Amino acid sequence: MSVVTLVSGGLDSTLVAYLTRETGVEQHPLFINYGQRSCQRELEACRSSLRRIGLAEPTVADLSGFGHLIRSGLTDTKLRVYEDAFTPGRNMLFLLVAAAHAHQVNADAVAIGLLHESTSLFPDQTSAFLSGAEKMITRCMGKPIKVLAPLASFYKKDVVSLAAQKGIRGTYSCHVGNEEPCGACIACKEFNF
Repeated sequence: MSVVTLVSGGLDSTLVAYLTRETGVEQHPLFINYGQRSCQRELEACRSSLRRIGLAEPTVADLSGFGHLIRSGLTDTKLRVYEDAFTPGRNMLFLLVAAAHAHQVNADAVAIGLLHESTSLFPDQTSAFLSGAEKMITRCMGKPIKVLAPLASFYKKDVVSLAAQKGIRGTYSCHVGNEEPCGACIACKEFNF
């Protein structure tokens, strides 16, 4: 088995990559530039975090035009990063691109770092979404490609605890993209538990 792991430089996706590495399956880390404000910081954190845990540099998919077309607080500095955070189609875009990459590299699955459904803020963070996405991906690719969410039973405090046990550090989880996390975006607020 092999898997395309969606990696962003954040704590959740880095933990997914680490746990996948522990299983011994072949892994293809994939970073997606969707035009996010924090792209440069995310990619720097992603590269260094993956290097620290012994994984290859991620393949980078440059889909930055998505953020110019689909504006949100995550992609447009004129919008509010917290109140305007919903970026329609973002997780579907991630899964579709990861599945197409999986098809190209003969991987059997894609992995995304979504947490427990009760923490979902948007419709593309639910188990129903993941199930529907897997069906659509199988139809689009002409072969089954599993959609894995290894952290689906985790809350953020569980992720923080396990990541600390595994020695994961140097991740970046802020949608603003400044050197210091803003503390106000949805990614930063997840750490308030």
